Amino acid sequence: MAAVSAVDLVKVYGSGDTAVRALDGVTVGFDRARFTAIMGPSGSGKSTLMHCLAGLDTATKGQALLGETDLTVQPDRVLTRVRRERIGFVFQSFNLLPQLTAEQNITLPLDLAGRRPERQLFAHLIDVLGLRSRLAHRPSELSGGQQQRVALARALVSRPEVVFADEPTGNLDSRSGSEVLGFLRNSVRELGQTIVMVTHDPGAAAYADRVVLLADGRVAGDLDRPDRAAVTDALQQLAAAR
Repeated sequence: MAAVSAVDLVKVYGSGDTAVRALDGVTVGFDRARFTAIMGPSGSGKSTLMHCLAGLDTATKGQALLGETDLTVQPDRVLTRVRRERIGFVFQSFNLLPQLTAEQNITLPLDLAGRRPERQLFAHLIDVLGLRSRLAHRPSELSGGQQQRVALARALVSRPEVVFADEPTGNLDSRSGSEVLGFLRNSVRELGQTIVMVTHDPGAAAYADRVVLLADGRVAGDLDRPDRAAVTDALQQLAAAR
């Protein structure tokens, strides 16, 4: 069974003549312990798909499944618990709380769930991410790359079923971006983590095991073990077909 999947997923914003069909019957599954990138032209529906799969947005029709849990029929209180306990998030803007230290930001989801971090996993994450000497620092005292590494540790420390990454390197320089992408890839190989990442960057997508292409709210292609050239070529073909 896929870690997360969409079944005939439709998302319409607005109504009548101004309605926008952001997702138009998307069916796609994302395998466990794989790193998948979602790509497509601007307005293709990639962020909308991720938000529906993560329970951050409500689908108009169809199913968004986390394992066997259909997020489209869950009340808000259940969705809140699912997002906190079963899903990890990494955003372009880091989304750290400025008043908390790096360590407090990392453990926040577990604190909210009334759980303690696994000491071995916590130690592994902060060492691999180079954060041990930064745990007492607040976000304003960290570089952008360090803040995103804190966000990565926060996303992974609860051993979520899936981590959704929305343009995770968008605010980083190329070196920091490469470090973040390399860590995401290694978390799949070493921790068996499932990663679903939205990106517009073919270089970032080349770190993934698979690329799902969207266009006009529909699945328009699927690349296995892509390199940068293959991703760039596929995107160019999509653009030419529009």
